[in-house]
Amino acid sequence: MKEDVAAVRTFAIISHGGAGKTSIAEAMLFNAGVTTRLGKVDEGTSVMDYEPEELKRKTTISSAFNTFTWKKHQLTIIDTPGDFNFIADTKTSMQGADSVLVLADAVDGVRVQTEKVWEFADEFKHPRMIFVSKMDRERADFFKTVEDIQNNFGKSCVPLQIPIGSAENFQGVVDILNEKAFFFTHGDSGRFETGEMPAELADQAAQYRQELVERVAESNDQLLEKYLEEGELSLEEVKSALRGAVVSGTLVPVACGSGTGNIGIQPLMDLIVDCMPSPLDCEPRKGRSPRGDAEIVRQPLPEAPFSALVIKTISDPYAGRLSVLRIFSGTLSPDSTVYNATKETKERFGQLLRLKGKAQEPVQTAGPGDIVAVAKLKETTTQDTLCSEKEPIIYPAVDLPPAIYSLAVEPKSKGDEEKIFSSLSRLMEEDLTLKLDRNEETKEMILSGMGEIHIEATVDKLRRKFGVEVNLRLPRVGYKETIKGKARIQGKYKKQSGGRGQYGDCWIEMEPLQRGEGFQFVDKIVGGVIPKQYIPAVEKGIAEASVEGALAGFPVVDFKVDLVDGSFHPVDSSEMAFKIAGSMAFKKAVLEAKPVLLEPIMFMEITVPDDCMGDIIGDLNSRRGRVLGMESKGKKQIVRANVPLAEVLKYAPDLRSMTAGRGMFTMKFSHYEEVPGQLQEKIIEAAREEAK
Repeated sequence: MKEDVAAVRTFAIISHGGAGKTSIAEAMLFNAGVTTRLGKVDEGTSVMDYEPEELKRKTTISSAFNTFTWKKHQLTIIDTPGDFNFIADTKTSMQGADSVLVLADAVDGVRVQTEKVWEFADEFKHPRMIFVSKMDRERADFFKTVEDIQNNFGKSCVPLQIPIGSAENFQGVVDILNEKAFFFTHGDSGRFETGEMPAELADQAAQYRQELVERVAESNDQLLEKYLEEGELSLEEVKSALRGAVVSGTLVPVACGSGTGNIGIQPLMDLIVDCMPSPLDCEPRKGRSPRGDAEIVRQPLPEAPFSALVIKTISDPYAGRLSVLRIFSGTLSPDSTVYNATKETKERFGQLLRLKGKAQEPVQTAGPGDIVAVAKLKETTTQDTLCSEKEPIIYPAVDLPPAIYSLAVEPKSKGDEEKIFSSLSRLMEEDLTLKLDRNEETKEMILSGMGEIHIEATVDKLRRKFGVEVNLRLPRVGYKETIKGKARIQGKYKKQSGGRGQYGDCWIEMEPLQRGEGFQFVDKIVGGVIPKQYIPAVEKGIAEASVEGALAGFPVVDFKVDLVDGSFHPVDSSEMAFKIAGSMAFKKAVLEAKPVLLEPIMFMEITVPDDCMGDIIGDLNSRRGRVLGMESKGKKQIVRANVPLAEVLKYAPDLRSMTAGRGMFTMKFSHYEEVPGQLQEKIIEAAREEAK
């Protein structure tokens, strides 16, 4: 029923890591009676952070979901990761929300990652509310944090509450609009008494109330006209227009409190019910027809055709794959068949589950705004659209950041390579930013992700879920060798040991080619000095020998060989003899033709704030980089450069350090260039040591 959908609030909690998102979620669950004791992240008793990797690091690695009832409304929380390493999970999960609760730390203020997830909220056009967390911490400063919020996110961010005291003296919050004070008891029970606002806060409350009334007036033309004429609005007028102002994005309310202390959380939950949108308040979801690009709109109504988006996949070695869906229209019940419009296939499932952190609760029906899970769908993955087969729709998938940090993965036990590939493939269904490749040049398995912590957490999961132990190390650089000079060399193979011998004799001329032209072989034999059937053997011998160069055993590229002369024996010559002769000639010719090392050069596009430009350019120069150009984009600069791969294997953590986490980059192979002389010797020496 439509009334039921109006009572649904589905929201994501977003911010930088360590701002207290999970603690806020835990306090909400406790206040709603879902849990009997307040879960604590630091004590490992959290309901929302339950994966062993999260307990070990005391941080959210994977989005978690929970649904509860508050004031006759159904609230669904999406608790998202705040660490950049796991940002893709945050973004895909946010597609399931109708609004977001943004946390700003009362001690640290707005940090880089908060800016990033705020951009995601802009992308999804989510209404938002801000909660200044950790008001009970030492050095907590609400007013300074509000100033920081407004500097970063604009003047539409206006407090609806101000704190009573701070740090160890934090006692509660003042509701500015209703001019009430909520005084909380000590401990984390969440009990409070309503009283008069402390006199010393009156001026500050009045100032914020004025800003609040102005913002609410701006959201409604009639109210704005009245406000401009009369200079004020009644409390009832402001209250009735407040929700519309938040839903339209004209106003972003700011509240405050403490998750671990359970102070200010119940008033926050009331604000979510009163101000945050239901699915009916949001714009109908738009998608496209699978049979063409025609736009289709789905109304968030139970009677509309069913449609949902898979926002997360949870891989379990025992239970199989769990697909988490956000329903946008229609209803879903257990033992149903749905149509995967993305993959053009039908999927059947049994139970319909509601996620309660780690636990799952069977439900009989789910509708617009609900986030539910189904098990063991065969073809379905994250970002797929599930819908009615008669009225299909495909919802757009979000762009995810590319993997930027790679490590080589090798099994601790021989023969585990296949197990690694199959197990990591399962984890890649869960995490769309993981990539696994085999580097044909270095023969390594390369695991790529968003950073060191991302890959380490993946390896922890690999061990725990699939029992596979691996070692990680920096990947080898795929150097190559080439020549700069010319050479004319004879390769002669003669072997006599009783009976039929072996005889092959060839003269080759070798010269360099342009970069990227590979290996060319030209047959210049005249007069049959080498019979035609043996000439391909010479070419094959050279090609096979070129796999290991003379300098350091790297493949030799970009050279031309002319086969100009030779001789043969009518009895002892064979294809094998000429293949060996070709190989011998090549090895001698390379040494005479001034061999050099080539290294892969990467094209990088680095986006950084204006104030970091000098450091970034200086750092690129120190890495032997060549800046190709720069471009301004808002408050950021985009630097394009060519840099040797050997210098940027650990660029992801280095860039994060240089820019305090505000920089991002992409990188792809560009071309090969000659290694400078002083570095060649070191690389050759290291390669020979490794080969011993």
